[in-house]
Amino acid sequence: MIEIIRNANAARDRLRGLSRQGHSIGFVPTMGALHEGHLSLVGRAGAENEKVVVSIYVNPTQYDDPDDLANYPRPLEQDLEKAETAGAHIAFLPDYEEIYADAYRFRVTENQLSRELEGAHRSGHFDGVLTVVLKLFGIVRPDRAYFGEKDWQQLQLVRDMASAFFLDLEVVSCPTVRESDGLAMSSRNARLAPVERSIAPEFHRVLSSGRPTSEMESALKNAGFKVDYVERRGERVLGAVRLGKVRLIDNVEA
Repeated sequence: MIEIIRNANAARDRLRGLSRQGHSIGFVPTMGALHEGHLSLVGRAGAENEKVVVSIYVNPTQYDDPDDLANYPRPLEQDLEKAETAGAHIAFLPDYEEIYADAYRFRVTENQLSRELEGAHRSGHFDGVLTVVLKLFGIVRPDRAYFGEKDWQQLQLVRDMASAFFLDLEVVSCPTVRESDGLAMSSRNARLAPVERSIAPEFHRVLSSGRPTSEMESALKNAGFKVDYVERRGERVLGAVRLGKVRLIDNVEA
């Protein structure tokens, strides 16, 4: 049976005890609505660590759209069952008062990459992401933390933050898990209308086409997407689009 902890101090004490007993700890931070992408992270953590912790917390400070926050799915009981089946030993389920006892008075701000791509379209998003991740790292103190490559920019920022603050953990990147038609798995996919869901796989296909980014953007618009950006960064092509009320992000190797 998966162990559920809601209190930050209790979680910290429990996990410190496991560390003192010599157990390595793998950590998968999530906002719930778990899908196969999340579960692959849990499986990887279980293969590389003796204990696996999954956090489920819908973090309000990373949202710039109140409707997006309100509509985020929260199927907690199903999430706990999935996490346990995938190999998680402990579920940390804090609430706002546990995470933001300071009422978000202190926060982490990165001044370069966080202002580009996603950051240019979602004001304050990465302040919220980095702040909550740092808090969770401080509570869990994992040996390794697992993040999917779908959120490529987030992955780079978390990795850089861990290095900048000399955090004693390894940030492990894991490949994007996709539906059979190529669409990157995301909790948001369930909010796509049937017609939108039939269009959505074109996003990955276009990003993978190897064409100039300007041509990719035109192709996506012609397919029915509203395009926030398509950009090439080093060995990656990254994009963000909207279908109806749903925003999708993805990236592929260039």
